[in-house]
Amino acid sequence: MSAEPPAPSHETAPPPQGEGTKPGAVRPRFRRLRRFAAGLAVGALALTAANFVFPPDFERAHERSTVVLAADGTMLRGFLTPDDKWRLPVTLKDVDPRYVRLLLAYEDRRFRDHAGVDVAAVGRAAWQLVSNLGVVSGASTLTMQVARMLEPIPRSLPGKMLQAARALQIETRLSKDEILDIYLTLAPMGGNIEGVRAASLAYFGKEPRHLTLAEAALLIALPQSPERNRPDRFPARAKAARDKVLRLLAEKGEISAQDAAEAMEDAVPAERLAMPFSAPHLAAEARQERPQDGEIVTTLDARIQAAVERLLIVQRGTLADGGDIAVVVVENANSKVVAYAGSTDFWGATGQIDLARRMRSPGSALKPFIYGIAFDDVMLHPETLIDDKPVTFGSYAPRNFDRGFQGTVTVREALHQSLNVPAVSVLDRVGPVRLAATMTQGGARLTWSGHFAGPSLPMALGGVGITLEDLTMLYTGIANDGLVRPLRRYADETPGEAHRIFGPVAAWYLFDVLRGSPLPDGWAMGRGIDRGREIAFKTGTSFGYRDAWTVGVSPRYTVGVWTGRADGSTRPGELGRNAAGPVMLRVFELLPAEPGLSRPPPKDALIVANAEQLPPALQRFSPTRMVAGLARAVPPPVIAFPPDGAVVELNEADPALILRADGGSKPLRWVVDGTPLPAGDAYAQTEWQPREEGFVRVTVIDAEGRSASSRIRLKRQM
Repeated sequence: MSAEPPAPSHETAPPPQGEGTKPGAVRPRFRRLRRFAAGLAVGALALTAANFVFPPDFERAHERSTVVLAADGTMLRGFLTPDDKWRLPVTLKDVDPRYVRLLLAYEDRRFRDHAGVDVAAVGRAAWQLVSNLGVVSGASTLTMQVARMLEPIPRSLPGKMLQAARALQIETRLSKDEILDIYLTLAPMGGNIEGVRAASLAYFGKEPRHLTLAEAALLIALPQSPERNRPDRFPARAKAARDKVLRLLAEKGEISAQDAAEAMEDAVPAERLAMPFSAPHLAAEARQERPQDGEIVTTLDARIQAAVERLLIVQRGTLADGGDIAVVVVENANSKVVAYAGSTDFWGATGQIDLARRMRSPGSALKPFIYGIAFDDVMLHPETLIDDKPVTFGSYAPRNFDRGFQGTVTVREALHQSLNVPAVSVLDRVGPVRLAATMTQGGARLTWSGHFAGPSLPMALGGVGITLEDLTMLYTGIANDGLVRPLRRYADETPGEAHRIFGPVAAWYLFDVLRGSPLPDGWAMGRGIDRGREIAFKTGTSFGYRDAWTVGVSPRYTVGVWTGRADGSTRPGELGRNAAGPVMLRVFELLPAEPGLSRPPPKDALIVANAEQLPPALQRFSPTRMVAGLARAVPPPVIAFPPDGAVVELNEADPALILRADGGSKPLRWVVDGTPLPAGDAYAQTEWQPREEGFVRVTVIDAEGRSASSRIRLKRQM
């Protein structure tokens, strides 16, 4: 019998030696993992350190052209960068969204997803290189292209590695939109043009907010080979490169085949256009005044500015002697300059001189301010009679332009005819120093030269220097109830402090008088003039016909015009009325319409038909009052209280302010900011109850029309 096999055992045999889960068996694996992790950590640390020690240089992205803009963002003028590039500021919001979408589809489909380097694109490019023994597609992302735009990187394998490293650095510092902004700013577009905005203006003559499909494709193609494919030099190559982009976008399904075919039919621009060049003087001054601002937004109205510049080119051709023209247009309510032309041809022999800021003699253009002060002092009324007769002031004997005299006329007629003797006579009473102080108080800069070492009577006829800009500013006071604010050139400027040069009544009188000024020869109401707009204007011609002026005021706008030669040489026969007047009227035709025909008079204005209806002291202007052929010995009035420059505290319990004067022929009349006060005690003093704090001008007038004034500040007690 054979032996039976042993029964199977239910016990598990012990494992062989060396097998199982002894700790010593797994230590080498953990060591390798730890070394790998440590290597990654060290590499990451090294990259982090390099990122901080050798950061990308973004300086070039910040070296952009300074651009000066109109109030609506329209580019007026740009300036080259220090390295002579047109590199205009631009962001995503300034560019057609379709262009951005197609750019990403063509250049970097996974731009929003990768960290600067597209690993999938790198692998695809490597495989195509090996399998096709040549480059089929690139792996450069938009971020890598930005890295190359920021700093020169050689086109080699080490250069590509550096470019990729820089791309990773850039992605850690900037958002995707910020990276795109740099690309849009720095992308080379041929010649010295960089960025989408500069290219769109140079090749298409428009901002890149609304690009056609053909235009967008050309801007996508140009950075790939900007010099080879420049449309202004190689239009055929530019078209081929653009069409290649269109075909590929159609193949990718980003655009339809029909849209691509239609876009290919569009011609490429065969020439490079000039950059916008409007308001060049103001733009240059803005850049000088704000050197740190890359974008300077002005108050100019782009439409009005362009229309004025076109007009001046035509108008200059009408000047018989080759003179030049300067124009300033101001919106009265906010003192914003809406159009500014310092000359008609910036590139002409003297065109770069800003003639709107040159000191010139204004001729008779200052006469309204002489009469305005006299109106304010209740020394005159538009219907007051005044003599236009030969008179001598010491050694000064003014004469009218035509060497004749009109005899007795109204103040209204004296202003209409710009008579010299009445203006000088009134200035003699007002005082040249006061006239100068009133103008400087309004913000005007004045100069004297030659025989005029300071304020004097010849100021009435132009014996002082002033700029067109400042004169236009002063004239806004006629529309603003006697208040003048500094002109605003920049959109971010806050309104300046208002200065009163005369009261609302005087301002209304001036507007009412000057709206009846005689029109230039050959003009008639309704012929070339908007019947719906009232324009009060005054002309001026300087001695020797060197300067011709006209400043016009409507309720909404003030337009100042100067014509002359930059060198100040004489221009015989060129008068303000016929040389500058037509330009002023035509500029008004370019401005938006203004509703309403007339300004209602203030409640304190005296509306009369003739001098006989005026109070006796206002019926006739007389420099002195004569008794038995001799001048009266009564001294002129002097304000005893409040003195000029005083700060008067108002008492809430007793708000009345005592006004007191010495001298003067009785009865006395008091006026505050152009408003007459009730008679009161005409032989000693009167009371006035101020309504609010601030600066006011108090004037006293005697029976002979002589006056004295003090400017005071009212302040409530604390």
